[in-house]
Amino acid sequence: MRKHAIFLAATVFLFVIPGIYLTNLAPNTEIAWVISILLLTVYLFSFEIVPIDVAAISVMVFLGFTTLIGPAMGLDKGLVEINDLFSGFASNAVMSIIAVMIIGAGLDKTGVMNVAAKQIMRVGGTTETRIIPMISGTVGVISGFMQNVGAAALFLPVVKRIGVRAGIPISRLLMPMGFCAILGGTLTLVGSSPLILLNDLILNANKQLPADQQLDSFGLFSVTPVGLAMLFVGIVYFVVFGRFVLPKGKLQADTTGSAAYFREAYGLECVLREVHVPKGSPLIGLHLRDFEHRYSIETVAVTSNKKLRMGAGGVHLGMKIEEGDIVAWIGDPHAIDFFAQEMGLEVKPSLTALADALSQAHSGFAELIIPPTSPWVGESPISIFARRDHGVPMVAVIRDGETITDSETIHNLVFKAGDTVIAYADWHSLHRLDVVQNIVVVTSDYPHEEVRSDKIPHAVGFLAVALVLVLFTDLRLSVSLLTGALGMILTKVINAEEAYYAVSWKTVFLLASLIPLGGAVEASGTAAWIAGQILAAIGETSIWVLQLTVAILATLFTLVMSNVGATVLLVPLAINIALSAGADPMVFALTVALATSNSFLIPTHQVNALIMGPGGYSVIDFIRAGGIMTILFLAVLMFTMNLIF
Repeated sequence: MRKHAIFLAATVFLFVIPGIYLTNLAPNTEIAWVISILLLTVYLFSFEIVPIDVAAISVMVFLGFTTLIGPAMGLDKGLVEINDLFSGFASNAVMSIIAVMIIGAGLDKTGVMNVAAKQIMRVGGTTETRIIPMISGTVGVISGFMQNVGAAALFLPVVKRIGVRAGIPISRLLMPMGFCAILGGTLTLVGSSPLILLNDLILNANKQLPADQQLDSFGLFSVTPVGLAMLFVGIVYFVVFGRFVLPKGKLQADTTGSAAYFREAYGLECVLREVHVPKGSPLIGLHLRDFEHRYSIETVAVTSNKKLRMGAGGVHLGMKIEEGDIVAWIGDPHAIDFFAQEMGLEVKPSLTALADALSQAHSGFAELIIPPTSPWVGESPISIFARRDHGVPMVAVIRDGETITDSETIHNLVFKAGDTVIAYADWHSLHRLDVVQNIVVVTSDYPHEEVRSDKIPHAVGFLAVALVLVLFTDLRLSVSLLTGALGMILTKVINAEEAYYAVSWKTVFLLASLIPLGGAVEASGTAAWIAGQILAAIGETSIWVLQLTVAILATLFTLVMSNVGATVLLVPLAINIALSAGADPMVFALTVALATSNSFLIPTHQVNALIMGPGGYSVIDFIRAGGIMTILFLAVLMFTMNLIF
């Protein structure tokens, strides 16, 4: 009840009251409606009443409906031209993001990350002050050419393996890696979604500007000097102050797929037992759903009449136990023994009939991490049919440092980004999770399909082709990048199915759905009006103070909503502030696109959400390390932007 009261109070004071005030202050009805929609969008993004991509689509659909209900709203026409409503899906920015994701997946399939890991270990040795710069610098540079959350996800198993071998707690390595992945996104114009989107927003602004005020587009490496300074300062920060701001953490044993590792790492007491169902057992005729959750056990495999049922498509809740079945269960040893005794089952002292299927050559325990881009986010094990469709009976879920082992709780738990899942899987199913479902498989030493190391020249070659086209031709960014992505598909670096799964469609729909809102903010004059109000409130001041204000505003916005949403809303505003103050609008627009990467204070950024669980971090850990990083980011941003531009 108290939680609902706080939520209601926050809604009233942060959105309802400001909304009423601003709409009454607005000079015309059109601007009043756009402001209302803006506040609604920020509200939906801040509290995530619905997923942010759904919220963005809802706003886009409502903008479309304004062409129908405009007169009832006091408007002469809709807020967005209906023929332009879906233009975001064909935009240069959206197609560029799709291409970058495919190129990143192609680089992953070739095993380039494994090569990088070996070099890090060879050069970095086993000391924290040498390994942190190697890992963070490598991830940062890679983040400049693919989505930073993708680079962090690729390196997460690598960092864990390096930590184990070097004897360094993973909590000492993951946060520097994650922060530098975010910073690396500022190295190029394809390193993060806000920077990819920037030129499209500038083009939209040009539609409302006179000929003598038209803005130029940024080149691929226009931001590189700023990004390099950011990355360098981030690395130096953790090397010098890491001992004070990073949590100590615990050393982790090597991940071998055995129960011993998970017992030591997470305190899990689970075993794999084989039982025989004799004639007359009360278990005969029962379905798995009738007893599994009640006794907190998971059925891994069943053999009946020499037919093995295991993995994807093998075991499901509707399966019926029959006389003579040999069943493999995983769970607490006391729970399995108690249930077996109650049902008159014969517990085998060791694996016999299922020994081959459950040997480490074919299956084992696995540690999985759910990244923000996974289709599992927002779903439960039951809704995705984790065991039936994906072959992963789940033993435990680790969230915010808490280990959840109750079977019924696990199966109804709604997954969040950064959740760690402990499961028992056959290696074929595990490999498919890695490739198709975009799940980070930390257990990396299982026998699985060889990486396509023979395709490294093709992957690197087509990445180079894409960059050459971007730098030395007049082709649009999207066409240049899609050329590289298509080249990787045609040369079988990555197949078409893998390419489709590599794309985070949630990000695509979020970005494409917000573009019409950005157009409405610009075309209605809302951005210019808000800019005038801000300037009037600040009064006479220097250009750099205005620029710092814009940077702080972008930082605050990106802490409570997506960086894409913050960029779409604030770039038009920043351009109008600069024009009104006589400053360079391109510098102000770039300030917003860069400042929306200043997401270190709390774990709202996708990369921070990804590393929070595996690193065992709390919000306080992010505040302690990220608070200083946030200030450093703003200082370096202001200094380099004014020095270079």
